[in-house]
Amino acid sequence: MDFRPDEMTRAFVDEAQNFIDKHVLPAEPVLAAQVEATPGDWTVRPVVRELQAAARERGLWNLFLPPGPHGLGGGLSNLRYAPVAELTGRSPRLAPAAMNCAAPDTGNMELLAHFGTPEQCETWLEPLLDARIRSAFCMTEPGTASSDASQIGTRVHREGGEYVVNGRKWFATGAMNPDCRLLIVMGKTDPSGARHRQQSMVIVPRDTPGVHIVRPLTVLGYDDRDHGGHAEIRFEDVRVPAANLLGAEGEGFAIAQARLGPGRIHHCMRALGMAERALDLFRDRANERVAFGGPLARQGVVRTWAAEARVEVEALRLLVLKTAWLMDTVGNREARREIQAIKIAVPRAVERILDRAVQLFGAAGLSGDHPLAEMLAASRAMRLADGPDEVHLAALGKAELRLPTPASEGVVQ
Repeated sequence: MDFRPDEMTRAFVDEAQNFIDKHVLPAEPVLAAQVEATPGDWTVRPVVRELQAAARERGLWNLFLPPGPHGLGGGLSNLRYAPVAELTGRSPRLAPAAMNCAAPDTGNMELLAHFGTPEQCETWLEPLLDARIRSAFCMTEPGTASSDASQIGTRVHREGGEYVVNGRKWFATGAMNPDCRLLIVMGKTDPSGARHRQQSMVIVPRDTPGVHIVRPLTVLGYDDRDHGGHAEIRFEDVRVPAANLLGAEGEGFAIAQARLGPGRIHHCMRALGMAERALDLFRDRANERVAFGGPLARQGVVRTWAAEARVEVEALRLLVLKTAWLMDTVGNREARREIQAIKIAVPRAVERILDRAVQLFGAAGLSGDHPLAEMLAASRAMRLADGPDEVHLAALGKAELRLPTPASEGVVQ
């Protein structure tokens, strides 16, 4: 079996590696300083705009999105994109935004590319591809168990030529940013229908009357200010044109699944990059820090942690690449088991690697002087984002045991 990436992949990897090493990583303290100097500001910082211009010049732009049915998107296949996405994970605060491949915009652009009308693509997808606007995805709710998407409480009903939206959402990433111009909202249009046919998706401009940004939310104390934060949003009699329906009525659950599949593999790709960054820091610290008469690298437990981390990263990278290849060749549905497997295994392993790196750094690992604590929070959150571990474990176990799925079951798989 030939594991070598093709010539195109190697070219993009080399370009991305050079860009991240020479431009992105040195800009991390600049971003931190700009965020600190502008409290209360949720906009994209100047250093990000500068990096975006540099990324465009190098052809490192919208690589996550292959050409879609509307001809928009000029990115790479999943298999070719995987090693590039991993590199962006080495600087999760800057690299994805610099290359216009940051969530939730990536998933929203994929939805618009595959399910949007030509008018919706012209209005929303084109400016997103150009990074002129931001977006948010509104699915998770504070009052319902989001692991069971069939329980969503937000209501969307039609009145003449409009849809009216009422409900509450939270952890809508990016929605605090004033440049966030559209919200893709999942709600129930037919509460009495089949459990997987009750939901629909509608596009809601953020400035629509009745849209109330309630508050910003934190993830283990981090507010994600440089990415537009995470918002709680209240929708009160929000009216949008019927043309803002994404897809058809009753397709919301299926559309959500189409969005979450690529999103999960992108998260896992970037998480492996975070693990590699952590291992670089771990290696330097272990060789430089002296305790009990010698560098920490001489301690058996430290060597064990390093060895176990390397084994896990190498094994999971192969599984991610296999998953990417399957998504490209047989489609996301046929690759569902592998998508579930990486969504379970990668965040757990990366969280463990980061936790041990923090332990090695001691008190410094808990501080903001190093990126470990923030990456640890991100990896922990990943075990809930796009479906908790337990839902994926149950679905994968059922598939392995070949148990039929009851038609009434509504979990996100």
